[in-house]
Amino acid sequence: MPRLSLPSFSLEGFRRKLASVDALPQLCVLGVISGVVTGAVMVGFRLLLELGGLLFMPAGNHEAFEGLAPQFRAALPLIAVALIGIFLWRQPAAARKLGVAHVIERLTYHQGRFPLRNWINQWWVGVATVLGGLSAGREGPAIHLGAAAASGLGQRLRLPHNSLRVLVACGTAAGISASFNTPIAGVIFAMEVVMMEYTIAGFMPVILASTMGALMAMLVYGSEPAIQVPSVSLGSLMNLPWIVITALFIGLLAGAFIHVSRSERLSGLPVVLRLALVALATAAVAWWYPDVQGIGYDSLDASLAGSLSVDVLLALVVAKLLLTAVTVASGIPIGIIGPVLVVGAAAGALADLVGAWLFPQLGVEPGFYAMLGMAAMMGAVLQAPLAALMALLELTHNPNIILPGMLAVVVSGLTARQLCRCDGFFISVTRHGLHPLQQPLMQALSRVSVPAVMERSFVSTPRMVTRDQARTLLDAKPAWILILRSTGDKPTLALKAADLARALIDDKELEEITTEEALIDLLEVPGLRLEMAPIHLQATLSEAFERLNEQAVDALYVEYGRRPKHKRISGIITRGAIERYYSLK
Repeated sequence: MPRLSLPSFSLEGFRRKLASVDALPQLCVLGVISGVVTGAVMVGFRLLLELGGLLFMPAGNHEAFEGLAPQFRAALPLIAVALIGIFLWRQPAAARKLGVAHVIERLTYHQGRFPLRNWINQWWVGVATVLGGLSAGREGPAIHLGAAAASGLGQRLRLPHNSLRVLVACGTAAGISASFNTPIAGVIFAMEVVMMEYTIAGFMPVILASTMGALMAMLVYGSEPAIQVPSVSLGSLMNLPWIVITALFIGLLAGAFIHVSRSERLSGLPVVLRLALVALATAAVAWWYPDVQGIGYDSLDASLAGSLSVDVLLALVVAKLLLTAVTVASGIPIGIIGPVLVVGAAAGALADLVGAWLFPQLGVEPGFYAMLGMAAMMGAVLQAPLAALMALLELTHNPNIILPGMLAVVVSGLTARQLCRCDGFFISVTRHGLHPLQQPLMQALSRVSVPAVMERSFVSTPRMVTRDQARTLLDAKPAWILILRSTGDKPTLALKAADLARALIDDKELEEITTEEALIDLLEVPGLRLEMAPIHLQATLSEAFERLNEQAVDALYVEYGRRPKHKRISGIITRGAIERYYSLK
């Protein structure tokens, strides 16, 4: 009976597969693993918040600031800001970059590689800002922790950079999914806000990661969503005009939030003054309205239930919005997604009260406008309409909410973008009008690493060779000959092997390039020679393209190995090869 042999697993082969654009099975495996890792990290972060709540919050609820004495809850922001000022501001500016903006920056300019120091800082700063009573969320820290953990896994395995990009998206999706128990919204958020592109090769591993992140959270917290949403419906079509007006109002709020959070007047103040402003303003508002502190999910649930008074709703809309924006503008790294949802829900609840007073015939259930406001604010601030709609659908489990939700999200998003001239909160626009991640050329080239395109048929040789040595070089049938300046040097020029073969055939031409010592000078062989610069084996084609432009060369030799003196050359990649790949795609 013949034996069945299982295919052997090779990490080097796994890396080589990942370098190409069609490595879907391998990326799906990474998606599952990264989803489990990120889900565990997110559960750990939530448990840290709950542990802090058990230490000093009423009933162990880390959101129950209302149950604290006014003096104590007002002192919490002062303590939190002091800790952040003492322990975070003593570190270099690069180590103070945290949250979703840091994730997008590392994906854009650092191929999805994350510094360990920032990841460690995110743990304690995330806990300090939420438990310290600042207007801050947990989703931003969760996304940073999850994306960096997933990317760190890829870095330890020395995977190519194109797969690190997918791992960052997987960590982002799993972080959102594990926070809200909304796996679809997690996927859309990762692709729409962080990756800024939609591809099948990107979607499938991200879907798996988001699913595993949600499952990890369900094992600990059950299957209920993070936000308890009542069952509602549109009712009369007469509500549509008021929905448009409400969405216009929320779009203006979103524009105000983005403008204040980017205020140069605030960011230009001395650090001590900025930190003091945040601490004192939060403490003053918290003395009277503790609802503005922390994430605010308890206030969000109350808004959806229609049980908050008008003054509390106003405090959430005005004070929480300004406190969150001023905290961001002051440089304190906080999560903004939770507070944005709370502000949007409160604005929608206020619109519901005004609409019921002006038009009693509308007659919608409590929470309907609060729910729409929550999605409209999220969509407008992030400029992520699909993510907001998917979150709305998954939280309500009600497809009837989609029609009014689409109207509200689109109107609020257009208002923030066109009337307030605001791009997404996490997007920095270049002079060409597009974020680097949105540029089609960079998107296409970032999906593939250099091993998928590089030419592996080459030989290296010193500049001067004998005829026999030249023929020996050609016996290997290489495509390129890499010319070394001197023995032991890195190659600086590449010559097509066909040009040397042609010179060897033409005796007259060969005599002209042969020295008195019967040595052939490869720099004199008629043919095209390409200037070269090094690039690492893990690099993407977008990195290679940028390297070619930075060094003003037409070819790169691909190195592998960690130690500088022990690096070896595994291939050559030319500008023409990159251009051919892009034109074929």
